[in-house]
Amino acid sequence: MSDVDISRPHDYDHSHADVSSGWLRASVFGAMDGLVSNLGLITGIAAAGAAPGIVAITGISGLIAGAISMALGEFTSVRTQNEQLDAEVLTERAALERNPVGEEAELAALFAGLGMDEPTAKQAASQVHGDHERALRVHLAHELGLHPEEKPSPWVAAISSFIAFSIGALIPILPFLFGFGTLWTGLIFGGAGLLLAGGLAASFTRKNRALGALRQLLFGGIAVAVTYAVGTALGVSSIG
Repeated sequence: MSDVDISRPHDYDHSHADVSSGWLRASVFGAMDGLVSNLGLITGIAAAGAAPGIVAITGISGLIAGAISMALGEFTSVRTQNEQLDAEVLTERAALERNPVGEEAELAALFAGLGMDEPTAKQAASQVHGDHERALRVHLAHELGLHPEEKPSPWVAAISSFIAFSIGALIPILPFLFGFGTLWTGLIFGGAGLLLAGGLAASFTRKNRALGALRQLLFGGIAVAVTYAVGTALGVSSIG
């Protein structure tokens, strides 16, 4: 440790995952949504008595429509979030230009609330306000918990969501696409996908993989049970 710079613990002691890019949330959400929605969709259709070919077409249609919808929704939501952040940056920038003395006093009070004594807090606030852009970043971070340089990309979120939803939605219809599709094979494939997706999501957050997998299987099972009951109650004959 003698040649290690101890002021940089991320170089030798620990590291953090990238939580600002937006891909992980979009991917997990997309995969889970694709699995549960398409599994529930084909379960309802199959339980109603539809032929395997109809189930396959329905599943593919659900995959395409759902993936596009998820991608558009993620792009719009992330872009809106970023635009809101930009608006808050403009508001804070205008406040710093309009009332620098009051903003510096506000920052000193924030520092004091973090445990600094009053003289140290005032000195630290004065040093921060020596650079306008630095003062802006510090105010945004301490007042609103915002970091303009860490905005997630709407394109990354949209593409991640599209791909993840498509993969998730494809799993339960694989048996129907390869000619051995039944309600039970679709459920087995879908259940396996739910277990895998839940376990992978738990591994990203360093939680218990088994519990994460079982939790997702439970949630998906509830959706499947509801759609199965609706499909059975309606039936193909009652629809026609």
